[in-house]
Amino acid sequence: MSTENLSQQDAVKKIKELSEDARICMFCTELDSLPINARPMSLQETDEQGNLWFISSEASNKNFEIKEDKRVQLFFMNNGKSQYLSIYGEATIYKDRSTIEEKWSPMANAWFDGKDDPKVSIIRVEPRETYYWDTKAGKLVTLLSFVAAAVTGKKTDNSDGVEGLAQV
Repeated sequence: MSTENLSQQDAVKKIKELSEDARICMFCTELDSLPINARPMSLQETDEQGNLWFISSEASNKNFEIKEDKRVQLFFMNNGKSQYLSIYGEATIYKDRSTIEEKWSPMANAWFDGKDDPKVSIIRVEPRETYYWDTKAGKLVTLLSFVAAAVTGKKTDNSDGVEGLAQV
């Protein structure tokens, strides 16, 4: 696996690609406490600045925890493509109508009584430190490489992957 650190627009592009491919992350709060609080969250979008946007209930524990400490950790995993993304960042909660209108998704109706539901809030996570793992050749080629290594007794060089920091 090679190392490739990305910055600026290359970093944003990688964060957007990996997060939007995976769509679901483990959204972690209260990072000073063990075990950390983690729950699955569905990503709405990753914008052109690399910010990640989520729809959340204002009454959720997550929102209360963010109000106390805005530091969060997001873990995305796309097993189908052997892609992984870890994002440490700061969360901001929005309750204004324009942000809710802009970020609303009809899929959120499963949890809310429409976008006018008073419990609707939007969370933006601004990345501070991001690390990614991306298998260039895809899962099948990587799997075949591991199988060949197991059968022949030779170690795999795992050279088809890349990992690194993505600094926005």
